[in-house]
Amino acid sequence: MNEDTITRNYNDLLDRIAGILASARTKVVREINRTQVLAYWEIGREVVEFKQKGKTRGEYGEHLIERLSKDMTKKFGKGFSERNIEQMRKFYLVYSQKAQTLSAESTNLQKSKTLSWKTKGGKFETVSRKSIIRQTLSNQFEPMLSWSHYCELLKVEETLARSFYEQEAIQNNWSVRELKRQSNSMLFERLALSRNTKAIMKMAEKGQIIEKPEDAIKDPYILEFLNLREETSYTENQLEQALIDKLQYFLLELGKGFTFVARQKRITITNRHYYIDLVFYNRLLKCFVLIDLKTGELDHSDIGQMNFYLNYFKENEKREDENDPIGLILCAKKDDIFAKYVLGGLSNRVFASKYKLALPSERELKLKLKSIPKMLEEKMMNANMVGKIDSRSMID
Repeated sequence: MNEDTITRNYNDLLDRIAGILASARTKVVREINRTQVLAYWEIGREVVEFKQKGKTRGEYGEHLIERLSKDMTKKFGKGFSERNIEQMRKFYLVYSQKAQTLSAESTNLQKSKTLSWKTKGGKFETVSRKSIIRQTLSNQFEPMLSWSHYCELLKVEETLARSFYEQEAIQNNWSVRELKRQSNSMLFERLALSRNTKAIMKMAEKGQIIEKPEDAIKDPYILEFLNLREETSYTENQLEQALIDKLQYFLLELGKGFTFVARQKRITITNRHYYIDLVFYNRLLKCFVLIDLKTGELDHSDIGQMNFYLNYFKENEKREDENDPIGLILCAKKDDIFAKYVLGGLSNRVFASKYKLALPSERELKLKLKSIPKMLEEKMMNANMVGKIDSRSMID
């Protein structure tokens, strides 16, 4: 066996060992996160139940969390500020509906289970009642995110929106930063506006489901990550370059299934060249997505141009096992009534959406959050009216 073979075999061994260690460390971190979340849920439950007992209200009143914070910090160190303990209490209240506390006498419970905390002095102290983590959460709620993720989710007051962001964070492996960004950009609200009540409920339960072109389109798109000032003039080329420079963020904003294909894609017809700003492929829809950028207001000529691009792609780029391409015109301004008529009746699927260069303000966020229940109520009323009309027409 020559020296090169020995070296190659050794490197293979080293890679396998590194893979084993990396996998083991990932599992350890995941289990630590899970245990931490379960422990904080339990602490929240204890605080809630303690405060609800009449005899303790007068004794500790509003100072319970303050006192707990001081004593727990003294005993266990960082991580038990008043704010954090309040988060644990809120976490229990929000997620207790998803959980069932199992009895300590459950057959699945091992009485020997304990929970150890490291004190400030470096010693480990074991807390053991029947069990601190006593399988309190049923299969309805198995923590899949870190505590930091759940703290971010607790900021979302609307239940449907919170459930949606939780599912999306799990499915797409969002970091806390990505979760915060998507929540602040009102992703759920933007998607919900174009869906019926049933679809909104399904989206809240399972996250964004992409089955048809409409499912992948948002209006508006939030492009705050480009750091372009809204009041400053810029060209379409500058907008395109900014999107390419921040492609990772743009893909996150586009949503599930998108992969980048080309910029300024050239197509040639009778010796004349035409250029499509951006071309993506959506693997869930199995089709190309052509994007045209407009720094001004949507015009009928933009629709004709996109329709032309789509016809070319359908005939020259699409494979037999793929679906027809769809077009998205991203524009700074759009008249919705004009868009309705100019986009109607096309053989190709063309969509027009506005883009915004700044995240919604705190006031806009609050207004949107308050509008969700009202929006659902209106959609349900409209659905009921349609049902009544249909039933009357059948009777007639």
